Amino acid sequence: MSVSRRQFITLAGGAASVLGLGLVGCNSASNGGSGSSSSDKTYIVATDTTFAPFEFTNDSNEFVGIDVDILAAIAADQGFSYELNSLGFDAAVAALESNQADAVIAGMSITEERQEKYDFSDPYYDSYVCAAVADGSDIQDLEGLRGQTVACKTGTQSASWAESIADEYGLSITYFDQSDMMYQDVLTGNSAACFEDYPVMAYGVSQDNGLRIVGTEEEEFATPYGFAVMKGENSELIDMFNTGLANIRESGEYDEIVAKYLEA
Repeated sequence: MSVSRRQFITLAGGAASVLGLGLVGCNSASNGGSGSSSSDKTYIVATDTTFAPFEFTNDSNEFVGIDVDILAAIAADQGFSYELNSLGFDAAVAALESNQADAVIAGMSITEERQEKYDFSDPYYDSYVCAAVADGSDIQDLEGLRGQTVACKTGTQSASWAESIADEYGLSITYFDQSDMMYQDVLTGNSAACFEDYPVMAYGVSQDNGLRIVGTEEEEFATPYGFAVMKGENSELIDMFNTGLANIRESGEYDEIVAKYLEA
């Protein structure tokens, strides 16, 4: 899985394909939190498959991450139930737009364009974007990418950054649906670099993913992550998310969750 991230792309159709993906990750929050839900509804929340440290499968085959833990903590605080569908980012958005999901939490950047179609929660994480090369590469900065092929993840803020500088640096861009696929494209030498959200890449580098950061963009393409629903729908869920987020920030639980995955 962010930031900072993921510029809106229009997804038409896809209802059947999303259903076919099935329930990959599933969490249910108990109703014993400090808040109370207005109904007994179980919300369907869609998310990405691999966007560490925000959502990923750990060595124990558990679906974990900052987004996963924040949602669980907020649901417990507010007393609502949910099921978490790990579908992939594009499929998660398709599920939301086809009414197969009530919300998306997937390192989804809050942008003006998206706000025309979705209602977002208060920001829960601030991010920016970066470029990374294979650890053994001679490339040290963006200048070293001139005339090269680079890898980007479809619909992301980092892809938008790469597109914005493609003419200046003579970049050719190859697009991928998953972060791990574009990382592998760099490691095999097909692409000279990949563009990604900084916290995601920094986490990967710390886990010895074989890549090295050579450039960042911390202003124009830096955007916060938000929890999203379709515009005008599920306002009670947004309200509960915002209240729960404020509560876990105040209690210190939010900082504990982030520190669990992103040590200072």
